[in-house]
Amino acid sequence: MTRPEPSTSPHPQYAERSYRSPAALVGGALLILLGLWLGVDALLRGTAATKLTALFALLLGVPLIAAFSLRPLVRASEDRLLVRNPFRTITLPWAAVEGLRATFSAEVVTGAGTKYQLWAIPVSLRQRKKATRQAARGAGAARPRFGLNMDAGPVPKAMADQTLAELREIKERAAHRETARGEPRVRWSYTVLAPAAVGAVGLVVMLLL
Repeated sequence: MTRPEPSTSPHPQYAERSYRSPAALVGGALLILLGLWLGVDALLRGTAATKLTALFALLLGVPLIAAFSLRPLVRASEDRLLVRNPFRTITLPWAAVEGLRATFSAEVVTGAGTKYQLWAIPVSLRQRKKATRQAARGAGAARPRFGLNMDAGPVPKAMADQTLAELREIKERAAHRETARGEPRVRWSYTVLAPAAVGAVGLVVMLLL
């Protein structure tokens, strides 16, 4: 998760924030490298049919792996929330955002009731249970302000809950800003869909031959 970058505007602004899943980035990069290694080896040493199959497999697999691991991003600016999911990019002015919540997955809900999943903010039930146990222990006993057992401050939240709390704060600051108004916009990622479709069709043809 990247942290705020300084603003150069003469007006008071809050820095833009970007959120990504480090685990997904690392896992996706490793899978793509493995796929390329196997695919290039088949392209160099295989028969004609093997080479075509490997090519179509790469066209299908690499974009899909990148879409689900490297592509997801949530970017929060003063006026809008940008959500980049595997196949779509959603731009939401803050005035169009009704709420942000996390149960089994993180979601943003618009005023019209439309829900969009935040792929870049994974929800860890394990982290949440751990934070709940820490909060329960902290609430059960008063801790001194000084010494080895001093109170270190509020119990940390799970990463997803902490991220959504930050996004809610940004939304509240933008609640009455005229530049934060507008309609949601959704764009499909054809750079992912087009090669994956070609790869899928090619693999089906090669299996039928």
